Amino acid sequence: MKKFLEGSFAMAQAAKLCRPGVIAAYPITPQTHIVENLAQFIADGKLDAKSVNVESEHSAASCVLGSQAAGVRSFTCSSSQGLILMSEVLFCIAGMRLPVMLVCANRALSAPINIWNDQQDSIAVRDAGWMQFYAENNQEAVDLIIASHKIAENSKVMLPAMVCVDGFILTHGMEVVDIPDQKDVDNFLPSYNPPYKLDPENPMSFGLLGTPDVYQETRYAIQKTLEDVLGMVPKVGKEYKDKFGRDSLRLVEEYKTSDAETVLVAMGSVCGTIKDIVDTEREKGKKIGLLKIVSYRPFPKEAIIKALKPAKNIGVVDKDISLGSDGALYSEINSLLPSDKKVSGFVAGLGGRDIKPTTVKEIIELTEKEQNSCKFVDLNKDILWEKFKTI
Repeated sequence: MKKFLEGSFAMAQAAKLCRPGVIAAYPITPQTHIVENLAQFIADGKLDAKSVNVESEHSAASCVLGSQAAGVRSFTCSSSQGLILMSEVLFCIAGMRLPVMLVCANRALSAPINIWNDQQDSIAVRDAGWMQFYAENNQEAVDLIIASHKIAENSKVMLPAMVCVDGFILTHGMEVVDIPDQKDVDNFLPSYNPPYKLDPENPMSFGLLGTPDVYQETRYAIQKTLEDVLGMVPKVGKEYKDKFGRDSLRLVEEYKTSDAETVLVAMGSVCGTIKDIVDTEREKGKKIGLLKIVSYRPFPKEAIIKALKPAKNIGVVDKDISLGSDGALYSEINSLLPSDKKVSGFVAGLGGRDIKPTTVKEIIELTEKEQNSCKFVDLNKDILWEKFKTI
């Protein structure tokens, strides 16, 4: 059913449709509306689940770790400093092979304190062993929450999934969203029946000491599983499309790349702006395209190489910065391609600064001119950066 909804409410609806048994989160802007709505569903008797009020994000992650280990489908969400406070437990959840679902309402990290959007928080925990999927709009966010459950809970995977949505832009934006019927979601997503769980009748332990003779093998197992997920995403995505009519779960989306001379690469809501510019520039005769990364973890190397092979100029747009190096997405894209391929990296939109159509056009122009690895675009010319060097 199509409804005009705030993004957070649409995401809460999607989480509700997956029938979680335990929900735990600590309020932090801009994710709070998601769990507020889920708590209201529980209070109104529309969702049979336990909402656990906790004292911190670390506790929220610990709570869903325990409930998922006990065999209960569990959901949490967070942003920014909250996600970083969770980080210790995020590694534990993946290492214990618990398919928790987390929605990250992407927000800049302190300091200075900033409540607006960029993608630094989820990028900072990219190595935790979680799958990460990035949504362009609220419809994709709804679809990715539902569809990624099916991959995470597959008995051959059993790894947690993080659906990343741009804070405020999506969480507080109003869009028409098609919310699936409960019966259809139940048919698509089986009830959670893990191959192992905490059970007094069948005792087992989770997260034991890993000595040097076994620890490396645990990392190898997660790595190989995530490589297998690369093959599962298109299959589950097709199953979802056949059921609900939308092709949201995929590794990448190629937007007019087949004949493009210049291709921009990006993740998240900025892809909508880039698509508009691609269309307007093509009307002028310029062959521009977009490669949207949906699955950042696992990283779809082969799909990216194939999509970018025809392009002469490649510009990677990062809403993050690996300080002292480059944008994270640029570093990975550049490492995949031959040295004679012209790949430029651009850092934009940090701390919620708008990536405007003029900014995208500037990035295209720079991509077609000279190669650079880490160029900040749309800097405030009224601020002398020297003022901040020693603060």
